[in-house]
Amino acid sequence: MDILEKYKNILITELNKSYSKEDLSNISFEFPRDTSHGDFSTNAALILSKKLKMDLDQIFLEVKKFFEDSGDFKDIVLAKSGFINFFVKDSILHDFIREVLKNRENFGKKELGKGEKINIEYVSANPTGPLHVGHTRGAVFGDTLANIFDFVGFDVCREYYINDSGEQIKNLAKSVYLRYLQNFSDNEIVIPDNLYPGEYLIPIAKKISDEHGEKFLDKDESDWLDFFKKESISSVMDIIKSDLKSLEISHDVFISEKALLEEGHVNKAYKYLEDKKLLYKGNTNPPKGSKNDEWSEKKHILFKSKSFGDDEDRVVKKHDGQWTYFMPDIAYHLNKYERGFIRMINIFGADHSGYIARMKAAVKAVTNEKANLEIKTCQLVRLSRGGKPVKMSKRAGSFITLKEIVNEVGKDAVRFMMVSRKNDAQLDFDFEVFKNENNDNPIFYIQYANARISSLIRNSKEKLGRDIKDKDLINADLTFLQNENEKKIIFQIANFPKVIEQSVTFMEPHRLSYYLRDLASSFHQYWNLKIDNKRIHILDKSEIDLSLARVALLFAVSITIQTGLGLLGIEAIEEL
Repeated sequence: MDILEKYKNILITELNKSYSKEDLSNISFEFPRDTSHGDFSTNAALILSKKLKMDLDQIFLEVKKFFEDSGDFKDIVLAKSGFINFFVKDSILHDFIREVLKNRENFGKKELGKGEKINIEYVSANPTGPLHVGHTRGAVFGDTLANIFDFVGFDVCREYYINDSGEQIKNLAKSVYLRYLQNFSDNEIVIPDNLYPGEYLIPIAKKISDEHGEKFLDKDESDWLDFFKKESISSVMDIIKSDLKSLEISHDVFISEKALLEEGHVNKAYKYLEDKKLLYKGNTNPPKGSKNDEWSEKKHILFKSKSFGDDEDRVVKKHDGQWTYFMPDIAYHLNKYERGFIRMINIFGADHSGYIARMKAAVKAVTNEKANLEIKTCQLVRLSRGGKPVKMSKRAGSFITLKEIVNEVGKDAVRFMMVSRKNDAQLDFDFEVFKNENNDNPIFYIQYANARISSLIRNSKEKLGRDIKDKDLINADLTFLQNENEKKIIFQIANFPKVIEQSVTFMEPHRLSYYLRDLASSFHQYWNLKIDNKRIHILDKSEIDLSLARVALLFAVSITIQTGLGLLGIEAIEEL
């Protein structure tokens, strides 16, 4: 059900017979941007003429001959630019729409992955509080990417790495302990600036108070710290999972940094690097902005990350024997590799861009360059309401939570907006836009298109005097589709598999959101189309065959919208 792929395969197969020694990977078969240039276009003549110093006309005649015998094309011409343009017969387009209707569940699917295992790690927020708007973008981006990879045949593992070790966890436990003390005191307890002030910690402390009473009052830190760490992490992870659930996001695997340390994975990774002679004792450069009298040189253990593409070597063990945060991350990715993942994708926040090179270097080192780590960063989200910046949340502790956003505009709006732009571009999110039922609200615009099409089916008996069945649409006489708007929509539908493929190849789900908005726009234009100053009627009792043809086309639009929205994790509403 991919027209482009069908004809490209024919082209490459035939070219291989004559040019088997040539690299044909740069030869494309695409929809031209300018429809006056044809329905399909290939650069085959241009590519081969340059490679082989051959005349364009000679190659063109060869290509033309490949396709003339098929009878699928009205005309095949060589453009001045060197591209070969194809004008397809309407019957081919009609056959395509019938295939979409017959195989609606599989439309857009391609066996790109062929069962290959792939690990996609996303969110991985520190378990110190609710997810905020920055996490939201990474969460939706990662989940949508996982959906699309799964759709095209990859064996996807959705993973979350819990950073439950280190100073931030100690500070979390101290913050909850202060809230716990508050439950037994009439005096307000001030939360120091270095701890977590959010009110979300109050219920956690209340639960401990209810279950354990005064057990931890007047105790040394060593008597309560580990317990409060465990309880706090567990409770905050429950909050995080609940936040993600509100977006219908779930993970297959949760990996604990603390467990990796306790189970010896970090020591194992360290020994691997040591045995490979990739570690050495040395000094580091002073931090940027520090004064000479503030900096004292100490010997640390450094990993030779520069040998694997990083711009400098990195500390993995401090002079006092403590691990840096980098070393457990190395161990974690070695663990991924040992679980059978050759291909890994990590979704990072905007503030982690400086960490990319060293992480890629580490994966190369511990897998002997057998595994491939790809990292995508999600830039910041700027929230506004009617053009005015949104104020921070006191309850959350100076940030806007994921839950707050979902509660205000709904899951579908949030999911769509978070992949409405390329991941590495800043995103502007105006709450008011998503409360409007108009063209400015992109998700309403798309869902409204699907709802309108669904209404055609519901109203068919009233308008046509009969119910429309699936077989009626599959067997509809599509030769009645003569309008240029109808042809435009068919080609847009035909481009859907290509959009899916590109979304996977470039790891850019925003391509799908762009596509759906464009398809919805074409549909609405068609819905409001006027011919001879009269608005067309999709359902017309006086022209049953024409009506069935139009409904068949629009039902193919609905199938495409439903599939696309499903990959974005969004409901395709049938009635507004």
